Amino acid sequence: MFFITPIYIYSLLFLILILSFIRVVREYERAVVFRLGRFLKAKGPGLFILIPILDRMVKVGLRTVTLDVPPQDIITKDNVPVKVNAVVYYQVVKPEDAIIKVRNYHHATSQIAQTTLRNILGKSELDDLLSHREKISQELQQVIDEQTDPWGIKVSVVAVKDVELPATMQRAMAKQAEAERERRAKIIHAEGEFQASNKLAEAAEVLSKNEASLQLRFLQTLTEISAEKNSTIVFPVPVNLLKSFLEKGK
Repeated sequence: MFFITPIYIYSLLFLILILSFIRVVREYERAVVFRLGRFLKAKGPGLFILIPILDRMVKVGLRTVTLDVPPQDIITKDNVPVKVNAVVYYQVVKPEDAIIKVRNYHHATSQIAQTTLRNILGKSELDDLLSHREKISQELQQVIDEQTDPWGIKVSVVAVKDVELPATMQRAMAKQAEAERERRAKIIHAEGEFQASNKLAEAAEVLSKNEASLQLRFLQTLTEISAEKNSTIVFPVPVNLLKSFLEKGK
């Protein structure tokens, strides 16, 4: 028959007490330790010991966090209402500051990103917002990073995702794009006509210097027209073409 001896009980209690002292933090985490309410140290990764009742720890993740900024109603500098959303990538670089200097660093970073998005884009025109999105994203990253730096937060990337325009503005931009395409088509057509007229002028000048060439061109044209047998064509004969024959007759 098995009896529980006092030594066994004391050993079990001692083991439980020792295990309650031990804490383990992963490689991508840090433990911000407070002793009697005062900040002691940011510990980890690995195994360390806490004193029960006296010590308390708060785990903080060090991996990059993806923060979706909800769509914001913004009026651009040229008075166009748009809805813009973005994504922010940030990382905790100083765990003690993220816990001590701000109550909820994730919520605080989200609020800073929203207000900065409205402020920066409100100073930009619609064309800049659509065509220089990368430049605006860099400016957002710098401003947000400066404001979150005292909290131990490093903002690495801010990207403007979608820009939603009103339906009336979309129709106006579509008409503008169509007019621009028509303008380019007319310019290209006019340039082609101009180049063709220059070439025709050069060809006419060459033919005018050589009557034989002009006669050959005339005969070639007659040959091309004669291929159509279903029509009667009256073709004026230039006097210059008969000049050589008249001179021979005289």
